[in-house]
Amino acid sequence: MNLREAPRIVELRSRLVETRNELRAALAETARTDVGDYVFQTLTGPVMLKALFGGRRDLFVVHNMGTGCNSCTMWADGLNGFYPHISDRAALVVASPDLPAVQAEFAASRGWRFPMVSTKGTTFSADMGFATASGGPMPGVSAFQLKDGKVTRASASPFDDYDDFCMAWRFFDLLPEGANGWRPKRSYA
Repeated sequence: MNLREAPRIVELRSRLVETRNELRAALAETARTDVGDYVFQTLTGPVMLKALFGGRRDLFVVHNMGTGCNSCTMWADGLNGFYPHISDRAALVVASPDLPAVQAEFAASRGWRFPMVSTKGTTFSADMGFATASGGPMPGVSAFQLKDGKVTRASASPFDDYDDFCMAWRFFDLLPEGANGWRPKRSYA
């Protein structure tokens, strides 16, 4: 039987699409807010949030926990492959609390091509809801729009183990035991 036509699979995929549409609407409703023009640090100096749009209307900011997080590293490794496709539609930048020199060295060691900014010394992550109560970084993504000189966060989503933003987890879903306790590592040599 063709898997695409199996009645149970068709039904479950339809429900999944409906649920994702509901989730997308709930995330947008919860996250939508006007945003100030934050200043981030880069290797070339300070850059304002509005400048990250690069003349585009839409911007994704990936909230990355930095070099100490293997899950964030795995996620960014995957993002690196999709970066040309995503950046054809919208601007994209990865933000972490690491200093720009640390970001640049780590990005070079991983072959990352996407731009990065440092949130160190800013309230950006906390203001966007991607910080713990003690101020530690949390992973996720915010989608912003720039209209008439005003920045609005249009939506956002947290990242966590097994989220839909990292396709490794979806592959493991196909195995009888799933991920079976597997955790990402910095290196597999």
